[in-house]
Amino acid sequence: MYIVDLNCDMGESFGSYKIGRDEEIMKYVTSANIACGFHAGDPSIMKKTVRLAIENGVRIGAHPGLPDLSGFGRRPMEISSEEAYDMVIYQIGALKGFVEAEGGTLQHVKPHGALFNMAAKQRPLANAIAKAVYDLDPSLVLFGLAGSQLIEAGQQHGLKTASEVFSDRTYQEDGSLTSRREPNALITDHEQAVHQVIRMVKEKKVTAVQNVDIDINAQTICIHGDGERAVDFAKYITHALKSSNIELRSIGEFIGHKNI
Repeated sequence: MYIVDLNCDMGESFGSYKIGRDEEIMKYVTSANIACGFHAGDPSIMKKTVRLAIENGVRIGAHPGLPDLSGFGRRPMEISSEEAYDMVIYQIGALKGFVEAEGGTLQHVKPHGALFNMAAKQRPLANAIAKAVYDLDPSLVLFGLAGSQLIEAGQQHGLKTASEVFSDRTYQEDGSLTSRREPNALITDHEQAVHQVIRMVKEKKVTAVQNVDIDINAQTICIHGDGERAVDFAKYITHALKSSNIELRSIGEFIGHKNI
């Protein structure tokens, strides 16, 4: 039996909140990464998305990003380790407040966008994020790119970590994600995306754009909720994984399990 978590970034809108796509996708995922206001989201949206996750039995994670609303947190910024620590503490604390006010429990932290990618390669930044998570709540699971500096930093700081893989992104031979600025960064074909995911889970391999296989550890799979066919893909991948003898559970239910 293979077991994996299926996560999606949620609550990434502003002002008048129309649940719409989040409400539909929430039926299929096991973990939700909820925006904390820096790259997207606001207090009202955070509260409503937390409620939506709890109603659907989906575990909740904080999704802190860089302070870049116009760039959706996807543009790299020069920040110090101290700045990273402070902004991560601030954002997790904000979401944790809403989660606890609604009677829920925060499960994990997953940095967003450029912050996630920067921490995958920059150890001082990864250390600052891991320390912030640990200092706030050492029971939280830290999500990071599989094989990245963020995973190593989390483990070094005594955190449980979840190695994340992406269904709709291509990989470089060093294990990093292909930059969104490149034309081949995204996988839009549902069948191709699911084939990549199933191979990552079962074979622990992925083919990089350089046409070489690299090792990869898939504990949680990210799907994105901002695409035009996001709901269709959520349904498709859920069915495909279950049909391939891959069980979906939130990361907190099986952390440490070895797929066989």
